[in-house]
Amino acid sequence: MLVLQLQFLLVPFLISIMGTAQYTMQDAALMNYIDRRFLSLEKRLEKCNQDILDYVEEFRDFSKMVLSRLAGLNNYKAEVKSEVENLLTRIERAQRDIDYFGSITDSNTCVEVHEDLVKQQLFEEAEEKKKLKLMLNASCDHMLAGIKSLKIVKKTGDKHGSWMKDPGKKHAKIYLLNGSVNNVILEFANLLTFMESNHTLRARRVTLPFPWEGTGHVIYQGFLFYHRYGSLNEIIKFNIQKRNVTDQMLLPGAGRIPAYQLSPSTKIDLAIDEQGLWAIHAEPETGGNIVITKINHLTMAVEHTWDTSCNSKDAEAAFMVCNTLYVVYNFPSGGTSRIQCVYDVLGAVNTYEIPVLHFPKRQGSHSTIHYNPKEKQLFAWGDGSQIIYKLHTKEKA
Repeated sequence: MLVLQLQFLLVPFLISIMGTAQYTMQDAALMNYIDRRFLSLEKRLEKCNQDILDYVEEFRDFSKMVLSRLAGLNNYKAEVKSEVENLLTRIERAQRDIDYFGSITDSNTCVEVHEDLVKQQLFEEAEEKKKLKLMLNASCDHMLAGIKSLKIVKKTGDKHGSWMKDPGKKHAKIYLLNGSVNNVILEFANLLTFMESNHTLRARRVTLPFPWEGTGHVIYQGFLFYHRYGSLNEIIKFNIQKRNVTDQMLLPGAGRIPAYQLSPSTKIDLAIDEQGLWAIHAEPETGGNIVITKINHLTMAVEHTWDTSCNSKDAEAAFMVCNTLYVVYNFPSGGTSRIQCVYDVLGAVNTYEIPVLHFPKRQGSHSTIHYNPKEKQLFAWGDGSQIIYKLHTKEKA
């Protein structure tokens, strides 16, 4: 009886122990499985990290190779651009030579003209030339031979603008006209004041009654001459000291197309040389060729007009020196500015014998270039920089 009771007690106990052992073995198997999975994941992550490092190294090598190729392409691009520029210059010279020889051939063509008519025409041309020489003071006998150096005086204002001195006055004042449309002139006592860091605080502000258009304005003998904004071809004469408009005029034929293709905001470019006030513009009737007009700055009357052979295509600016127009050309994307068309109103300069004159050391573009006959140098505005170019001149042949 006792033995049976012990059996009944031991059986549940043994079953309980066996169940616990079974669960313990299952837990151990599960832990072993999880451990193996973690080891597998760690190996995969390790391989992934190594692959990423390999990809990064490979990308670095590829980037170095691409940058090296790009540097080589940039050098090649610069060389090709230089070659193309030289080729264009040679083509233009050849074209000018062809035109010149063509004009000689045409002039030798036999045409029957009445002798008295020829004499009359020659006499009238001689008389017209005498009048022009008398009006323009033929004693002005120097011409541009080269551009010696440049000085970047300051960098201030917008990309387009104009700055200058008054060659008709003894003072050393500097005038700054910022932007292609504006109505405020900044006047500085001298160049040193203009060059100061807080220069705008030291400036005298002169407000115009009408804004200007373009960058082709000039200051001469105390007056600002400028193209009035919103008008086709109205030129305003403004007294800076008295701050009032004293006169205005309309320039026939001007204002319909830009004076220079690369400076589209400037329809009329005014200029000053040893002879006084000039206006430069282009007309569609002449195929975009530049037209120059001599203006009497006292009466604002047109004295004479010349159709030149200089085209406005790829031109960015122009200026007058001693009765002679010098047109500055460039590339649409900017580059080395160069003078490659010259027109003397008295015919004293053989334009075919003048080499192309390059501006020194600077890559970019100009929105305005004005000649100061008092100081014999150029005041230019290039990409927001105010620049002075010193000139080398020689006597006209």
